[in-house]
Amino acid sequence: MRDMMWIYVVIIFFVSEAWSMEPGTNQSTSMNSSTCSLPLTLTGENQKTLCLGCDANLTCSNKTWNETIFVIWKINMTKQNKCCTIGFNSGSGGDDSCKDGKSLRNTSRSQSYLHIANFSTNDVGVYYCELAFKGGVENYLINVDITVPPRTSAWLEHRGKNTVAVCKAEGGKPAANISWSYGSNLSSVWTQPGPDGSFTVESHLELTEGMDPEHLTCIIRHLFWKDKDVVVEIKPQKVAGDFPWVAILVVLVVFVPLMGFLYFAQKKLMLRRCQQSDTSPSKSPPTEDVEEVEPYASYVQRVNSIYN
Repeated sequence: MRDMMWIYVVIIFFVSEAWSMEPGTNQSTSMNSSTCSLPLTLTGENQKTLCLGCDANLTCSNKTWNETIFVIWKINMTKQNKCCTIGFNSGSGGDDSCKDGKSLRNTSRSQSYLHIANFSTNDVGVYYCELAFKGGVENYLINVDITVPPRTSAWLEHRGKNTVAVCKAEGGKPAANISWSYGSNLSSVWTQPGPDGSFTVESHLELTEGMDPEHLTCIIRHLFWKDKDVVVEIKPQKVAGDFPWVAILVVLVVFVPLMGFLYFAQKKLMLRRCQQSDTSPSKSPPTEDVEEVEPYASYVQRVNSIYN
């Protein structure tokens, strides 16, 4: 009977090795297949949600290392669309084709678990674990998802004669829940899914007479924060319709004085040039050449000798 049990374990071991040795791959390289081969029957299946940036541990079985013959994790990562394996064999040692920081570790009671450091959206997927021990084989399937906290904001908008409070939880996974410190049936909520599986939730509350905006708060609940609520204070904000008036006011205050300064500077420069042209020395009139006459010129009188 004991020999039959060992034969059964050896058969399971080689079948598992065959699953990981698909065409074009080996145990020391990542598998090219986009999905992992899984058995038809499972010992157990469950769902696990892990928080963004957290360190996570996935347990396959409560069997100890002394009882374990081999353990193999087959991981089908959804976002990367690839499958990789991490395993340990008591005879040949460990193997890791994922090479992304995941590792096999032991608890203080020598129980094996898969450690995932700094969990991210790249780690989301299906985790299949197969463990062979001296009494048989166990295989488990764990669907692993992620929870991402939303970015929160809240403000006031003036729509005509009405004032509306807006509260926004953006990029959360799963979708957040929004409520107000003033319970009112006048609030409306819309949810928009994102391409990455996240959600943006926005709630609008129309303020009625008697509601004090200074004491109004927005309350956001999300799975990432567990049992804690995030309270967001309302910040006043101008609506988009008021923006052109603000722009016009800025132009009047800044641009008009600047243009006036440039105009007067140009006028002053032109006046200075005119003054310089008026004060420049005029050309002297041309002088006439006067023939010089020798003073005291001698005069010779001819005397007619006939009359002498």
